[in-house]
Amino acid sequence: MGKILVIGSLNMDFVINTDKMPAPGETVLGNNFMMSPGGKGANQAYAIGKIGGDVSMIGAVGNDESGEILKNNLKSVNVNTNPIETIDNESTGCAFVTVDKSGENNIVVIQGTNKLVTIEMIDKNIELLRECDIVLMQLEIPVDTVKYVIKRAKEFGKTVILDPAPAQSEVLEEVFDKIDFAKPNETELSILTGMPTSTTEEIVLAARKLNQKGLKNVIVTLGKKGALLINEKECELFEVPDVKIVDTTAAGDSFLATFSISLAEGMSVHDSIRKANKVANFVCTRKGAQSSIPTREEINLL
Repeated sequence: MGKILVIGSLNMDFVINTDKMPAPGETVLGNNFMMSPGGKGANQAYAIGKIGGDVSMIGAVGNDESGEILKNNLKSVNVNTNPIETIDNESTGCAFVTVDKSGENNIVVIQGTNKLVTIEMIDKNIELLRECDIVLMQLEIPVDTVKYVIKRAKEFGKTVILDPAPAQSEVLEEVFDKIDFAKPNETELSILTGMPTSTTEEIVLAARKLNQKGLKNVIVTLGKKGALLINEKECELFEVPDVKIVDTTAAGDSFLATFSISLAEGMSVHDSIRKANKVANFVCTRKGAQSSIPTREEINLL
């Protein structure tokens, strides 16, 4: 099994369940509230660890209760948390998540210590980058740090996987040719390209634009429709069966975690996407972020 290095965000999620999303200026009543460990980076590292992957994480938390909870939660599934720095006089990142009765969500993120994941922090842990096989990142940490990691990872011959969320147009174009796989959803793909993505044809055209700019493989997650793999040679849809959606939080994170660990175990790209689809689909049937991610035993039964 290959080693996976996750570099990214750790957040404490404050989750509100409500019947409907509030419109601008509208007040609605929530049904319940819970705190849950989250952050795209931590969710992906946690999922890889829970599934049984060999994973380390570089990130930052504050010297506070949320930071301690987040690190202990990762340790509970054997994630190497030694590279996660605890920073005094700064608050751990947090996210405010609203989930409606259909399972859809919207999220507001406060970066906190995530904005302090610097190039210097990467250099302090450069041996982890040398030793890993796959690097998995998101965009909840400074973009300059992400670009630096991508460049160094390719110097070391690593497989680079990017979750381009929250999406930002054009900021990563200079390193597109060094990214092996990017996984936007339709909305993120539209932001990245400035193109419409309402239909499959539009999605393919937008993804091809990223291919033309050097991005080798674009995997567009389509929710209940599955995922599209688009590169210069192929365009293939990987469908998923219908399930009762409870909460889509962490579905994308679990997809990427499963895809990464499958590649690390020697599975083909196509089979890795199929497996990732199954896991993400299953995650949508449970509430929460990290709490919704299945074990390897549960995955084997899917």
